[in-house]
Amino acid sequence: MRMGRFGNAGLRAFRRLRYGLGRRVAHFVYHTAYELPVSGVPLDPLRGQRILAYLLDRGLIGSNQMSEPIPASLDNISRAHTADYLDVVEEPEMVNAVLGFTVPEQKWQEFIDVQRLAAGGTVQATRLALRTGRVAVNLGGGFHHAAPDRGMGFCIFNDVAVAIKRLRHKRFDEPILVIDLDIHDGNGTRIAFADDATVYTFSIHNDTWDDRPAVADTCLALGADVGDEQYLAALTRELPAIVDQHEPGLVLYVAGVDPAEDDHMGNWQVTSGAMLERDQFVLGQVCGQGRDIPTAVVLGGGYGEKAWRHSARFFVWLLSGKEVDPTEDVDAIVRRFQRIEMDARRREMRPRASGPDWELDDDDIQVLGGGAVGDTRVLGEYTRHRIELQLERLGIFNQIRAKGFTAPTATVDASSSLGDTIRVYGDFDRSQLLMELRMRRDRASIPEMDVLYVEWLLLQDPREELSDERPGLPGQEHPGLGLLREIVALLLVVCEQIGLDGIMFVPAHYYMAALGHRHLRFVRPEDAAVFDSMRDAVAGLDLATATQAIEEGHVVDRSNGKSVAWHAPQMILPVSRRLSRRLDSSDVETAFLQARSLLSYRLR
Repeated sequence: MRMGRFGNAGLRAFRRLRYGLGRRVAHFVYHTAYELPVSGVPLDPLRGQRILAYLLDRGLIGSNQMSEPIPASLDNISRAHTADYLDVVEEPEMVNAVLGFTVPEQKWQEFIDVQRLAAGGTVQATRLALRTGRVAVNLGGGFHHAAPDRGMGFCIFNDVAVAIKRLRHKRFDEPILVIDLDIHDGNGTRIAFADDATVYTFSIHNDTWDDRPAVADTCLALGADVGDEQYLAALTRELPAIVDQHEPGLVLYVAGVDPAEDDHMGNWQVTSGAMLERDQFVLGQVCGQGRDIPTAVVLGGGYGEKAWRHSARFFVWLLSGKEVDPTEDVDAIVRRFQRIEMDARRREMRPRASGPDWELDDDDIQVLGGGAVGDTRVLGEYTRHRIELQLERLGIFNQIRAKGFTAPTATVDASSSLGDTIRVYGDFDRSQLLMELRMRRDRASIPEMDVLYVEWLLLQDPREELSDERPGLPGQEHPGLGLLREIVALLLVVCEQIGLDGIMFVPAHYYMAALGHRHLRFVRPEDAAVFDSMRDAVAGLDLATATQAIEEGHVVDRSNGKSVAWHAPQMILPVSRRLSRRLDSSDVETAFLQARSLLSYRLR
């Protein structure tokens, strides 16, 4: 921690918060409907889901600290937005004004619905913060560009303004402070309260979107290429006096993470450490120095697949006082998928109202789908409908949509003796092949074990071409899709659902085995010894160069000088305990060590 940046007052506030409060309780508001992708914008639709899953994995929150929002009523929305604006919000011209591009009417309606739901989430967060006197977090929201009479910058409804206007209608009359640290100007919120001295809007951003004066605001435009020192200096210089003078009874904190240096749309260079210092300082001001102001946090901006990590780091510290660097490996994705599946089953088990059952069965789906679904079950279990349902439910289709493929769809072919094939396309015309997965059940490769044998897995972005800047590995025609971990996690969930012992595949090239060896095991210890020897021989080379060296015969056996060819060994990811015990047995370890002692390879 570089505490010198805070100054004495900030340092005292931080210490009071960190050491005086201990483990802090917070409430989190989230709904899976928040996961709406925006095509062409590097917005991770699973950002909130990933944050929540990480906190659950670490045991920092329980079910009593989570709730789902309901959409904000139009009555509450109308308190923050004009009647004329609400009359035209569904017009095509408004779509272009808000998004900058045209989308189908149905998609625009989905945007409206999601932002109404997120506004309801911020309403709920303020309600919880005031009721408990603690921090409440809406894992969404922060649509701060929407002004009373117009939307802009992907913001249709200003959820912060909606929540505040509702509180005023409910006769909450204490001063309110909005702290907006998204990299973009909180212009809509400032305009909404330009004439209201009881609502102070504080925004530090790169560029000011609207310079209309407000009676109670701080509007700091720092320009581009801002780093840690300048950012934290502005925050620590300005915020304490505002909190002291305004004496808020409620704080709304727009904790956008797009100031971070790894953000895909931001133009600042703020490190992850400084991002956490920022959040710690804000909480130190509102929950330290003898204060305990109810605080509602909304996510605000954050773009790219790493955006969730900055928010998760903040919330881990808030709940535990610990500073960690959140990551999401295959095991974490599996646990996240398992929770989604359990939640779905729980919802399905809820009593339904009496009356006609309109739920489709497989026969109905076969008729609607042209007759190809009912008698085509992958692994003897999964219809095309069920496969698409899982891809949708687990967020994989939403991740595909976020990459710009607007209509992901799956096909199934279970007619081949080589295995069952699932293909995922990015469009209804099936011209954009994104994934091709061929697999089968295998009871012969490992005695007494029933495994999922993956014959072939292709993940690609067909719109992109390989180049000198983006060279391909052997077997690649297009750059990858970036969803390998998610697909492996999905297959692990499938194994658990139908009782398989593990996932087996044969890496056709060295790089495939090298990428998977930390999680996968070699079925034969002799193959593990060969791989280990090859890895030693190509140590120091990047993966593509190492693979090419092996393919071209540049790795040789020291004992005879002959080239050592890649022999495509069987590898397996164990799922069941009995398979893990077999692979971890002392006999396997002894066989590996004996085989390894006989091998010595070098690079020619």
